[in-house]
Amino acid sequence: MKNIIKTTILLLLLLTATIFSQDTSGTDQLRAMSEEDSVFIMQKSPWGAVVRSVVIPGFGQLYNESYWKIPVVWGFLYYFGSVWKNQNDYYIEYQKLYKSSLLEFPGVGISEYQRLRNFYRNQRDEFAVYFFLTYFLQLVDAYVDSHLFDFDVTPNKISNLPQLNLRINLN
Repeated sequence: MKNIIKTTILLLLLLTATIFSQDTSGTDQLRAMSEEDSVFIMQKSPWGAVVRSVVIPGFGQLYNESYWKIPVVWGFLYYFGSVWKNQNDYYIEYQKLYKSSLLEFPGVGISEYQRLRNFYRNQRDEFAVYFFLTYFLQLVDAYVDSHLFDFDVTPNKISNLPQLNLRINLN
């Protein structure tokens, strides 16, 4: 029985010896990489991109070199703005018709004009929300895009696999 325990322990020691060995083949590359590391400086200013987008919608995307986003931002803003204007024109038209119907039929008016006036007012207000939401989202996009401008997805020098780096400044 003691022989079995001794041989088992001896086998375990011999087999696990290779588990704890250290691979030193990549230390030179790691040392060279750590010597190349330096302080990270952002190329684009996030708040600079936001200020540019506040002044002219899409200018922050131009600053961040995301050229394809500019016509998307302008297209959405144009669409929501033009629909808002059309709904506002209809609202004003039906408001005038309803007021004139109140003069014609005091206290009652024509209910269809009132219903259409309320419908176009609600639609106008809804598209105003869409317009300002689009404006706000392009500001957020400019801010986030300038933060990700320097995001590097080049393969790791050692393993040739994509590498994700995370830097957190606690200053």
